[in-house]
Amino acid sequence: MIEIEQVDHLGIRITDEARSVAFYQVLGFKVMARVEFDAVTILENDAGLELNLIRNGVDTTAGKNVLMDVPEKHTGHTHVALRVGSVLDTLAALEAAGIEPSEGPVTFGDGHVSIFVRDPDRTVLELRGRLQDEDEIPGLVSYTP
Repeated sequence: MIEIEQVDHLGIRITDEARSVAFYQVLGFKVMARVEFDAVTILENDAGLELNLIRNGVDTTAGKNVLMDVPEKHTGHTHVALRVGSVLDTLAALEAAGIEPSEGPVTFGDGHVSIFVRDPDRTVLELRGRLQDEDEIPGLVSYTP
């Protein structure tokens, strides 16, 4: 058996580096390096989470995410969930940056709130935090399992 200790980094293929870097900066990531021989831009946040933006993407789906936006259900990673410290602060930062959630805020009855956003290339990110005071979260939808 292989012992997995933690996630090392996430690789996300992109079509426009400047646009993607600007988006991920809103989420607290900073450019650490640009690897020219492999078309990779390495970003990291203060918690040490590393993203590798792979700069060789080509949009062949007219702006659609093939895993989420087409009727056929292709296999693959549909999203990654990133833990946030404050749902309210996250909503405020998204609004200030003009980033519209694609879904949420929503709670599934498990003590957490999820806000789904899409990066400029339609990659889905779930921003997930603890449910603290649902009366303060504007537009919160509750699903009871």
